[in-house]
Amino acid sequence: MEKLKHRSPSEQNALINRLSRLEGQIRGLKRMVEEDKYCSDILVQSAAIEAALDSFNKELLENHFRTCVISDIKKEDNEAIDDFVYIMKKLMR
Repeated sequence: MEKLKHRSPSEQNALINRLSRLEGQIRGLKRMVEEDKYCSDILVQSAAIEAALDSFNKELLENHFRTCVISDIKKEDNEAIDDFVYIMKKLMR
């Protein structure tokens, strides 16, 4: 069964705004490659995108922990802990 998460409008807007900025940064990066920009300039932009994606992940992770994980633990659903540990391992590579 697929799990779903209802997000508040403010939570959803914050995440969508971050993704929209990332989308713009990716388009800019693509344009830099198409325009034969200097490698180090492209790498700096790529690093900025990586940092922005990390920020998105941190915000989503915090929301996930404060809502989904805590709620599942209160329901004594210990699978939530295993899922959270799995996610942390993936993010901490």
